[in-house]
Amino acid sequence: MALTPEARALVDLASAGFPRLGTEVRDAAAARRMLAARPAAPATPVPVAHVADRRIPAGIRVREYRPLPCASSAKSTALPAVVFYHGGGFVICDLDSHDRWCRTMANAIGAVVISVEYRQAPEHRFPAAAEDAYAALHWTADHADELRVDPARIAVAGDSAGGNLATVAAQASRDRTGPRPAFQLLMYPMLDPACATPSYRDNADGYFTTAAHLRWFWDQYLSSPADRTDPRANPLRADLAALPPALVITAEHDPLRDEGETYARRLRAAGVPARTHRAPAMFHGFMTMAAHLREAAAANSLAFTTLRAALHPR
Repeated sequence: MALTPEARALVDLASAGFPRLGTEVRDAAAARRMLAARPAAPATPVPVAHVADRRIPAGIRVREYRPLPCASSAKSTALPAVVFYHGGGFVICDLDSHDRWCRTMANAIGAVVISVEYRQAPEHRFPAAAEDAYAALHWTADHADELRVDPARIAVAGDSAGGNLATVAAQASRDRTGPRPAFQLLMYPMLDPACATPSYRDNADGYFTTAAHLRWFWDQYLSSPADRTDPRANPLRADLAALPPALVITAEHDPLRDEGETYARRLRAAGVPARTHRAPAMFHGFMTMAAHLREAAAANSLAFTTLRAALHPR
């Protein structure tokens, strides 16, 4: 199915001003400067009860969002929490790029959202981001009383490279006997450095995030051939038993589509409840564009409803 007309217009607009990563632009710092210089449409911030930037002991910057009181049915008790990892290929984007989405998620779920600004490549190569992801999850559970959250109701979530970090943090928690997340939301996750699935071939170009972009991102993050098979970078190589239930959302016209769906199948084969939703006629990154795409609004509704059910059990 072709992109919807609305999606095609957004893809063309976004692609026109996006750096040609891996071809014309190979320097990560230059790419960040180019992205920062792009004009942004003014947007009214989504109101939440409280926002605070913190520097946690591991040296990682996080942003705490507390939902509006009406967003939670448990006003007088500890709230659940979602530890969120932004996308950007381990190289670009930050707390601000996903600020609106995190605000929306906090209110929709009735949960505290902890958005994580992990160290980025190539200045900090693998496993820096993976270690930061686990450290932020551990900090959230350790500081549950201070954050007024329930340590038994903490989920991990992320989009693209952040989806990788979310599930890698869950794996690390299992393997290191750390805090056990209650759920994992993986939005078009970036999981396989091989970049060799049919969806890479079919969606290599013309859908905003290209195969060349993704290969360049992996080259910035990983240092050696051994890194490409390390489960902390390539979750498809991991033992997937005893991980939290998952919702994996993919997009039809995304090079990453197949690896996300393969990961969900392997979770199910390992005995982990895992649901997959493929958004037809959509592209990588579409879920942050709910103001313009009804398909994004629908996918967000699915994600938020699923997370709310997992974190507010009856």
